[in-house]
Amino acid sequence: MATRGVNRVTIMGHLGNEPDVRYMPNGDPVANFSIATSEVWTDKATKEKREHTDWHRIVAFRRFAEIVGQFCHKGTKLYIEGRLQTRKWTDQNGIDHYVTEVIANNVQLVDSKQGSSYPPPQGEKRPPAQGNAATAAGTNPQGSKQTPPGPDMDEEPPLPSEIPNYDGMDDDIPF
Repeated sequence: MATRGVNRVTIMGHLGNEPDVRYMPNGDPVANFSIATSEVWTDKATKEKREHTDWHRIVAFRRFAEIVGQFCHKGTKLYIEGRLQTRKWTDQNGIDHYVTEVIANNVQLVDSKQGSSYPPPQGEKRPPAQGNAATAAGTNPQGSKQTPPGPDMDEEPPLPSEIPNYDGMDDDIPF
């Protein structure tokens, strides 16, 4: 059986520079920006704290691009969901270059002035903060329609009508 791959990215980090918002020929906005994510650990040998920061190139289209351009500035904390896309371009000398970017299909402001945070504790519902983009459909640069993102992250999935009883289950793993 043929299987499809999974191309899904989730990033939460801080905006590293002011977003660059431009407009496509059809008038749709496109925002390009970088998000920094950091990992902190303690070196076992020296007992010193270490930190490594990665920079991620993000591209947002349409409504998400507008929101990022209007409400986000260097240092803003964002939650991004999307997919990886690598594109190729050739410079004036004929040398091929490749760049891998996250194409955002969900952008949420984490530290807005309204004090929202992501994610809320399990079971707690919170109205979205001003400027919080929970859902919107976009297009990629080739103009094909992206699938709309799933339900708002603040919505809870429905509970099953019947909760299964696991008391009599055997704990042995069959493989």
